[in-house]
Amino acid sequence: MLSAAIALVVMTSIGIALLVQGDESNGRSTIAVGVIVAAVIATSLIYRVEPWSLVRQSAVHFALMTVTVLPALLLSGWFPLEDIWGYLAVVGVFLGTGVVLWGVLYVVFGKLIRLRARATDA
Repeated sequence: MLSAAIALVVMTSIGIALLVQGDESNGRSTIAVGVIVAAVIATSLIYRVEPWSLVRQSAVHFALMTVTVLPALLLSGWFPLEDIWGYLAVVGVFLGTGVVLWGVLYVVFGKLIRLRARATDA
């Protein structure tokens, strides 16, 4: 959790410095990256709550990503938000990226768990 706070403070400080210097685009981007990195680091702890099922862990993780990363993406300035299609594109990128990352990590960690189980059985 400390690493999430450090990332947020450092990136936000850099972002504010850029904004003060008049570099709005890079300032907003840097703050958005700080929020996203901090959220990802902090929410990864959810998967260490052993009594929870993977479904519950994933649902809580998704909810927290929705209230942190999605607003950061919307406020970052990375996407044109002139109409509803811009907002829908951001939501689509958010959902698509989340589904792909969750699926890849599910396969990778499932394989690692099976390999570790075989190693301890041997």
